[in-house]
Amino acid sequence: MLAGRYLRAKRSQGGVALISAISFIGIMLAVAVLIIVMSVMNGFRTELLSRILGFNGHLFVSGAVLDRPDRDQITAKIAKVPGVIQAAPIIEAQAIAMGPAQISGAIVRGIRPQDLAATRLVSGNLTKGTLKDFGAGDYGGETIVVGERLAQSLGVQPGDPLTLISPAGGATAFGGTPLQKTYTVGATFTVGMSQYDQAYIYMPLAQAQLFFGRDSSVDAIEIKIKDPDKVGAMKAGVARAAGPGAMVTDWTQRDSSFWGALKVERNVMRLILMLLVAIAAMNIISGLVMLVKNKGRDIAILRTMGASGGSILRIFFMSGAMVGVLGTAAGLALGVLVSVYIDPIQSFVEWATGQAVFSSDVYFLSRLPARVDWAEVGLITFWALAMSFVATLPPAWRASRLDPVEALRYE
Repeated sequence: MLAGRYLRAKRSQGGVALISAISFIGIMLAVAVLIIVMSVMNGFRTELLSRILGFNGHLFVSGAVLDRPDRDQITAKIAKVPGVIQAAPIIEAQAIAMGPAQISGAIVRGIRPQDLAATRLVSGNLTKGTLKDFGAGDYGGETIVVGERLAQSLGVQPGDPLTLISPAGGATAFGGTPLQKTYTVGATFTVGMSQYDQAYIYMPLAQAQLFFGRDSSVDAIEIKIKDPDKVGAMKAGVARAAGPGAMVTDWTQRDSSFWGALKVERNVMRLILMLLVAIAAMNIISGLVMLVKNKGRDIAILRTMGASGGSILRIFFMSGAMVGVLGTAAGLALGVLVSVYIDPIQSFVEWATGQAVFSSDVYFLSRLPARVDWAEVGLITFWALAMSFVATLPPAWRASRLDPVEALRYE
């Protein structure tokens, strides 16, 4: 009761009320910003992980096993390893794409028709056309699937011809020579990442072997598993299924610098913002010191009436802690609400400013992602409350040590 009365300052003590309000707003905004930023970074990592791994695969088998005549049997054996959901031989090479609008470099990925259909990130996100003619015809046919952004830049759409040039497709007595061939665009796709939508072309595996001069060989066997975070535990089983002469690598090795940088950035951002929360909580000290100074006579009277030092400490501790608790609760609600409704907020800001706040050309994703990690929200809440309580202790301790005689000497 006393802590609540002291917190509701009178007009004559407006300075205390103002500092308490500033402390409340500071803690609320700091907690909200920390939750929003960490939710966006969690969402960013999740989106990148799901799209990059959904597009590229999780484990890769290379080595002499790729040239063995029983490669298809080995691929089927790998697909039966517990935890593996897809195993596909692929070819990946660079080519030059010539369209009516312009000429552009492209990455051509050769893949079996059934494997492309099983890659739901691509087959489930076709913008135009279908996959019914993909793989139909001699050597896989002449139908290809093009990324939507690449198709737009080249000026083609399903049904249009597209000329591809392989830098070293034809083999002669003098070495490899460029090979040019015209294909038919069967469909366009988008995976929501500009680096894939504007660069990749899918071609039937048999046609890619012919076009790039691979004979019957492939570049790798791409493997997808149920849980990408468990690739370390899966490598041994895949290596046993692939047999001798196989080298198995995973997605963490291929993009180690990228994922390492993303992890470091996330940890550093968390540390900086947690320091911001601590700084905001320190404002409680100013308000509580002024409150203790203004209530010196009240403290002395309470002590002469029999109140113990512990009671005085609890009164002022509760007064300061109440600001921290209310600020943390308000920041928690605000941060979670903004994170959950970040899509409409982004749309409103873009409509109001007329500018894209999250350009897909820069950040690879077409929208601002956010994923609320409740374990991290709990950690943020605990940290904010702990900093608030720590900031409250010194002034409350000073109040409990106040000598009643000294406080009433000049009253």
